[in-house]
Amino acid sequence: MQSKRILITGANGQLGSEMRRLGAVSPNEYIFTDVAELDITNREAVMAFVADNKVDVIVNCAAYTNVDRAEDDEATAELINATAVRNLAEAMKSVEGTLFHVSTDYVFGTDGNTPRTEEMPLNPLGAYGRTKLHGEEAIAEVGCKSIIIRTAWLYSEFGNNFLKTMLRLTTEKEELKVVFDQVGTPTYAGDLALTIFSIIEGDKYAGNEGVYHFSNEGVCSWYDFATEIAVAAGHTNCNVMPCHSNEFPSKVTRPPYSVLDKTKIKTTFAIDIPHWRDSMLYCLKRLKVE
Repeated sequence: MQSKRILITGANGQLGSEMRRLGAVSPNEYIFTDVAELDITNREAVMAFVADNKVDVIVNCAAYTNVDRAEDDEATAELINATAVRNLAEAMKSVEGTLFHVSTDYVFGTDGNTPRTEEMPLNPLGAYGRTKLHGEEAIAEVGCKSIIIRTAWLYSEFGNNFLKTMLRLTTEKEELKVVFDQVGTPTYAGDLALTIFSIIEGDKYAGNEGVYHFSNEGVCSWYDFATEIAVAAGHTNCNVMPCHSNEFPSKVTRPPYSVLDKTKIKTTFAIDIPHWRDSMLYCLKRLKVE
């Protein structure tokens, strides 16, 4: 079997860093870029890079993810979350390659409290959700072969995220308020990366193009997640207390219910997904080691 050449964009982020770790043990050739190596908002640069490097697959881990800042700078969020995605889609279309793209639960609105399936109506929340939806729409308009994976509540040992923030705050503070009226599933970036990696390495993407949902198993609130982090880390001197979202005024309405239905990705690719608590403990263990 001929080896593939896989381009990872946004390689210095949470998901990209996990892909970098996995790509190191693959017989295929993984090419890792961030903005310094490839500006994906530059269409000509993307087209040339894909052609020159004979790229077969792109995994787009790049995104503008600062939900609050996007409200003040929607143009930049649109550039990275939609225009750049169109560039990647057009590049893959030109070489008949496949684009893996990571999207978000924010493309759904605030209605309903049943797990979100891929077919449910979309009504994005705020600038971040709008620009991420525009990215999905750009892929559909270009018509390249693609797998879009929507995820939520991503964390890892890399970069800035809720888990690492809670580890810090529960050592610094005697008391901490965390919202309990937003429910979803924490998603370990290592588990999402492994799923993408296994689909690529197993040549399972051809014929299975489409939109999928991925998070860890189980359901909790941000308060529950914070409590579990503190207990597991032994930070018992901090009193973590539940509070309502309106105690933290924000320009952004965050999804009150972000549970994703993962039936499609589990059945299509025959994967087992760990419970969020197990993956949290694994991530905490890695943070102690590294």
